Amino acid sequence: MDRLIGRATANQLAKQGVTTARGLLRLFPRRYDTWGDLTDLRTLKDGEQATIQAQVVRAAARRTRGGRPPALLEATVTDGATTMDLVMFGNPGQMRHRAEQLAPETTVLLSGKVGLHRGRRQLAASRLQVLDELDEAEREALLARPMPIYPATEAMPSWMVARAVRAVLDQVDPGDVPEPLPEQVRIAEGLVDALTSYRWVHTPEEASQWRVARRRLRHEEAFVLQAALVQRRIQHASEHTAVAWPIPGSDSLLSDLDAALPYTLTAGQTRVGAQISDALNSTAPMQLLLQGDVGSGKTLVALRAMLQVVGGGGQAALLAPTEILAAQHRASLEALLGPLARAGMLDGAQRATRVRLLTGSTPPAQRRELLAELAGGEPTIVVGTHALLSQTVQIPFLGLIVVDEQHRFGVAQRDALRERGGVTDPTTGAQRTPHLLVMTATPIPRTIAMTIFGDLDTAVLDELPGGRSPIATSLVPWEREPWVERIWTRAAEEVAAGGRVYVVCPRIDVDDSEDAGADQEEPEPPSVALLDEAGEPFEQTAPARPLAAVVDWVQRLTDEPALAGVGIGVLTGRMTAAEKDAAMEDFASGRTPVLVSTTVVEVGVDVPEASMMVILDADRFGLSQLHQLRGRVGRGERESVCVAVTGVEVGSPAYHRLKAFGDIGDGFRLAEADLELRREGNVLGAAQSGRRSDLDLLRVSRDGALIARARAQAEDVLAADPTLAEHRDLAAAIADRLDEEAGAYLERS
Repeated sequence: MDRLIGRATANQLAKQGVTTARGLLRLFPRRYDTWGDLTDLRTLKDGEQATIQAQVVRAAARRTRGGRPPALLEATVTDGATTMDLVMFGNPGQMRHRAEQLAPETTVLLSGKVGLHRGRRQLAASRLQVLDELDEAEREALLARPMPIYPATEAMPSWMVARAVRAVLDQVDPGDVPEPLPEQVRIAEGLVDALTSYRWVHTPEEASQWRVARRRLRHEEAFVLQAALVQRRIQHASEHTAVAWPIPGSDSLLSDLDAALPYTLTAGQTRVGAQISDALNSTAPMQLLLQGDVGSGKTLVALRAMLQVVGGGGQAALLAPTEILAAQHRASLEALLGPLARAGMLDGAQRATRVRLLTGSTPPAQRRELLAELAGGEPTIVVGTHALLSQTVQIPFLGLIVVDEQHRFGVAQRDALRERGGVTDPTTGAQRTPHLLVMTATPIPRTIAMTIFGDLDTAVLDELPGGRSPIATSLVPWEREPWVERIWTRAAEEVAAGGRVYVVCPRIDVDDSEDAGADQEEPEPPSVALLDEAGEPFEQTAPARPLAAVVDWVQRLTDEPALAGVGIGVLTGRMTAAEKDAAMEDFASGRTPVLVSTTVVEVGVDVPEASMMVILDADRFGLSQLHQLRGRVGRGERESVCVAVTGVEVGSPAYHRLKAFGDIGDGFRLAEADLELRREGNVLGAAQSGRRSDLDLLRVSRDGALIARARAQAEDVLAADPTLAEHRDLAAAIADRLDEEAGAYLERS
């Protein structure tokens, strides 16, 4: 690219990840301004790199006192309603010339970093252009032309990016730009060709041109991504097979469970159960995402699926993100099964299985016994953490993998377990893999993106079992000390009435440098940063007061008069498995009815008596985490309450996130709010390779209908040409658009 735009410019663009001419053409403008329209200075944010158009009020140059550089320009500019200061450094002659250029009422284009100086906003300008210096013909032509504003840095302001893009466009011929969209798609959608779209999006002569260009480029992005997924799905179907597990009849382990349940299945559980049962009765490997709000009965649905496999002589595995959750799952499954979980025991049912637990804390002797049982093909349900991913774990008849809270696992981790049960068919050469069921309680943006873009079928539990009441949620500011004190009085009242109270903190110790929001046995995959309206990450500033920490608040609540005589427990991810088990037992039994913890209790922990959740510094958690934490209460018949304590400023992004949490109790509606606040982030997992987002113009929250059309169009194209031999530009776009890691992610979804 050096030859096209010069080495210095190419080096600066490379720092932004742009290293090819195609990459530069796909560095789209963030917005368009109109020459002659002054920038609203009130929209500028402290710390951002900005390009603005303003009118000069005054300007003067002066020498600095022994400073380097030796001179500076000081000016004031206005948008007609607001003023801000401008400062620029250089040599004396240059600054005098700049001051002469900036006569009052001169219109200028400025680029630099916005900051605060003595309480006033100031632009430390690195570049400026005087628009009044243009001749009349140039000015008239430019007045109606949209001006593209690009993501900028101090060394590479917006107009320098625009100049580099124009330099590439000036040297491009029609045959140089690939056309990934098939002609029939362009005709059906009324889209312009690729070269025209690049010219109009970067150098529009009127607003209608960049709108037409962005519409075409957005459709291309959706189509290329969908074509990649459809192609992967076709390839996966041709290379993998699964065991078909017959639908159980009236004389089966599954029918025994249904008969023993003290309640009837909800309509949603019945519907989703039938969908899963049909998928398991097929040689095409099931890849299903089960979405259901907290408490919707996903565990029972998963158990019924596992019994279809185990009852047919196979093995099933449930993968959980933490040891606490794994132990809870094992206990829940055994409680649901009763005598059906005690195969080979005197009190076991005639038809029965076993539910085994494998974690990093499993004693060696017990581990050897369990590994031998699994390797021998015993029809068993095994619940475990990442310990199930070990190479020493062999599950030869693994027919179904259930992954709980799938967003806590990387794709490679799920694959490791699937490979434990995979064998190659000697006749066909196809890889036999287990069926896969992944579950999530709250669809977070990554999960929604996977649902739309990914290779997973979906099933939804959209109703709650009877008897569950809504959880009242309140936001409490730290500065309202009487309100905070009332929390602990209410906690004492809950305990006195037989309830249990969680108190969740973002840190374990006050001096921890990291939040404990991801306090768990294994690190969570990279999260998605909050983005502002322009698509830039919000800066998360440190609070004025120390973040709430478990160790500190255990002592505070022990000394709290309202809680005098109440046992205070503690639970963090740094404790041993035995310590965690003891802490949960003490909490559930009521010996320590107040439990101060990190988010280690976020998912799966089920204590029916729990009736109050207090989340300290709630702004340090995402909406998905907050909703999961809230879901730890209200699991019994008691009316429950959730209190989120925060110190955020009203109107801040964190405030809007917490307000959505307080206003919305439904997990699916909350997920949509989360998506609107956070955008899609790394839909294809590219954060792991250093890119912030793999979407350029496409937005999952806005473009659902477009994505659906693109999916259908991609399926038509791939059905006729699975290898894309007749669509070489599309094949090249897929290869160029998806880096190796994102491609692996798609293949494994």
